[in-house]
This record gives sequence, C-alpha cells and structure tokens, in this order.
Amino acid sequence: MTNRGERGAGGRWPMSDRSVIPSVLGIPPVAAVGVGAALTAIGVIGDLVRIGSLGMVFAVCYIAGCVLAIGWVRRDGLFGPMVQPPLLVAVAVPVVVLLAGSPKPGAGVAERLLVVGAPLVNAFPTMASTTGIVLVIGLVRLIVQRPLDAPAATAPEEPPVSPRRSSAAGRGRGAARGAARTSGSPRRS
Repeated sequence: MTNRGERGAGGRWPMSDRSVIPSVLGIPPVAAVGVGAALTAIGVIGDLVRIGSLGMVFAVCYIAGCVLAIGWVRRDGLFGPMVQPPLLVAVAVPVVVLLAGSPKPGAGVAERLLVVGAPLVNAFPTMASTTGIVLVIGLVRLIVQRPLDAPAATAPEEPPVSPRRSSAAGRGRGAARGAARTSGSPRRS
C-alpha cells in the first residue's frame, strides 16, 4: 500500500486520492464544494446582470459546477459534492431574489414568501436533474473505484459455540434442554 499522496504503479494515485481520471489527483471535498459554489455564483451573477432572474447561464454553470465537483473530488470525499446540488439552489436562489430586489416594504408575509418561493420552485427541475446526475456519477465512482485491497464479501461465520452447549450438542436435543436446566425447580407452565 502506498502512502497518501505518493504515486502508485503506472503513475496513478492511490485509489482514495484519485479523481474520476486515475492519473489526476483529486481535490479535497471542501475545495470541490467550493468549485461548485463558485461556478453557481458565476451563473447567478451572469443571469442577474443579464435578465434579472435565473436563466440558462445559471443552469449551465450550476450543472457544470456540480458535475465538475463530483468528478474532481477525491474518492474518499464524495459525500459533500453528492449532496451539494439542492443546498446550492437553496442558497443561490434566495440570494438572487434578494439581490434583484426584495418585495415592497408594505408587502405581507404571503407576498414575501411568494417573491422568494416562486423562483425556488421554478429552479426545481434544474436542481432535480442535476442532483440525479451527480448521484449517479458519485455512485458509479463508489462502485468502480473501490480500493483493490478491500476485503471481498465472505460468507457469514457461524457464531461461536459456548462450552456448555458444545458438550450438550453431542447428546441430542433433549439432552441439550436438560443441560440448560440447572435448578431443581419444576418447569413453569
């Protein structure tokens, strides 16, 4: 087994440090989430400046950032990038709405919730498809990039037999019941 960060045979990195491409060293999970968040922020700012709401620039940057994050992260840090897509939308969309303009000062609670919630609902299809894509990529990486030295699935071992049961086992079923009963008291009904 090679040390963490040391190149293995064939110029490849150890399995736990690899990205989706074996010859490319993966980045830490925090950096991968940062890549996804940065590209999502670029998309949010681009659409905010361009049309004032979420559009195609946001969708492309969001999907690209999340897919790049799950592909570039180390294999042992897949969880963060796998769960990041819904969290990015939950943060990015309200920020866009608040930066684009909040509801009128005299607006009620229902109107404020609609102003923030409507774009969040409209971004749901993009978020759902991106989450599905990222989960599939992450699960494929978990299955395909298993460490070679991982123990294979073996048949379950039989439970150990206590000494008292092992001596009673040779005398038959009735003897085992009798050996288990040590007190002289009668059986309960």
